[in-house]
Amino acid sequence: MSRRAALRRAAVREWGPLVTAVRTALAERGARALALTLTATALTALVQVVQNQAWGYGPVRALGAVRAEDPFREALLRTPLSLFVPALDLPVWGALAQILLVFGVAEICLGRWRTLTVAYAATLAGTLYARIGVALGPEAYLGLPASDARVVDTGPSAAVVALAVYVCHQRRAWFTGALVVVAMVVEVLVKDNLAGREHLAAIAVVLVVCGVREWLGRRAPAPRAGRRTPAQGLGDGGGGTRSGAPPMRSWNFRRGPAQRTSWW
Repeated sequence: MSRRAALRRAAVREWGPLVTAVRTALAERGARALALTLTATALTALVQVVQNQAWGYGPVRALGAVRAEDPFREALLRTPLSLFVPALDLPVWGALAQILLVFGVAEICLGRWRTLTVAYAATLAGTLYARIGVALGPEAYLGLPASDARVVDTGPSAAVVALAVYVCHQRRAWFTGALVVVAMVVEVLVKDNLAGREHLAAIAVVLVVCGVREWLGRRAPAPRAGRRTPAQGLGDGGGGTRSGAPPMRSWNFRRGPAQRTSWW
């Protein structure tokens, strides 16, 4: 087998299930399959336009900017909108492209509600880590300097990273998932800042969830071979009923006990 053929087979094994799922969903449902993704992309673009206006910067900061120094209750209320507040110092087209690609694949593979749940959990994990890190102080291993308490959280990037890892685990795209994790670790090693550490906190939460799912899947009992299910009714040669219960017996005074089929 040539090297090109081997690489092609590896690519098909890695990304084949993802490509098939996306292609099938788009062919069957069209844009409806990406309703959440298109809404999130449009909302992020709208927030970017508004926060760059003189009249809009303050409201966006008040409703969607989460910092470690904020009261915890206010931070929780702002977290849902913070998913769609892009960083001011980064090009917005990068955030929009990430949301369109990663959220789109996640919405198709996971469904809308699970996608939102993972995204929110990842963003919340980053927010909680910032508070814990600032409380620990820079001397601790995972601590953060006090100045990071005034830094706004990462916006949609932590959710994007977490969703990418979660989808890769679900579809068994191990190389891609590992590549995302390594890239985030390198980011922190090269430029150690709050955003990079929040990305790692989001990944850590997702990896724990994936580990729990794997553990529960292994504990689930396997179906016994040859076991008749309740759906197997008449005509299977086993004399069962539609409910899966044994047939009822009635008394025939001339011939003795006879079987009749229960229809309820």
